[in-house]
Amino acid sequence: MPVLKRGDVQVWRRRTTGESMVRWFGWLIGIAVFLFAWQRISGATTWFFVWDAPRIANDIWTRATPPRWEYISQLGRPIWDTLNIATLGTLIALCLAVPVAFLAARNTTPSALFIRPVALLIIVSTRSINSLIWALLLIAIIGPGVFAGVVAIAIRSIGFCAKLLYEAIEEIDHTQVEAITATGASRWQVMAYGIVPQILPAFAGIAVFRWDINIRESTVLGLVGAGGIGLQLSASLNVLAWPQVSLILVVILVAVVISEWVSAKVRGAII
Repeated sequence: MPVLKRGDVQVWRRRTTGESMVRWFGWLIGIAVFLFAWQRISGATTWFFVWDAPRIANDIWTRATPPRWEYISQLGRPIWDTLNIATLGTLIALCLAVPVAFLAARNTTPSALFIRPVALLIIVSTRSINSLIWALLLIAIIGPGVFAGVVAIAIRSIGFCAKLLYEAIEEIDHTQVEAITATGASRWQVMAYGIVPQILPAFAGIAVFRWDINIRESTVLGLVGAGGIGLQLSASLNVLAWPQVSLILVVILVAVVISEWVSAKVRGAII
């Protein structure tokens, strides 16, 4: 924090003149970018529909209430498919993410020059594409259905799980590893007794957390034909059956709340 002298009096200033100019210049650039973006968005927006949105929303709410409760008998199988998509997709992702994480971690990869970049590429590529896009691609390849949803969730989850897991591997206590290595243990024994026990809590937490996320993502995969309750939601929206839509949304909300509760309990038990 600079202190400037004026005669015998010291004047405290939080920033120098140069730092203040840089800060204000940054604000100026930010405001200019915001105004430019707002101008482009405003030009591409039909404001009549925006101002009319409250009336439309009220009309849809009137049509959607009360929910068609008798339709719930047809939602048992779709919600079960949704849970299966999330669970199986998470299990497949974990099986694939574990070796990728060990190959990506600096302290366990066989080759930091060749193998680690490939593992990091897998992590980045699977994380960068949304599960809906994966589902669209897989539906074109293997056809619509639950299997496409499972594979889409699995591919999307590999990068997420592997990234968190390889960071946990890199943060382990190396003293324990060195102690086991000093006994003459092989590389696999060091990994089994020195590394794996340290990352098991992190692995369990990552698995539960990702399963919770996949429950939410799998509810919308049906909108593109990947099975689950989203398929029922898409069909109801297509025929403007708003009471059915509201009931499906209630069921999805209940499923997400239950998964969140289960996830919190499991994470609490692990921690």
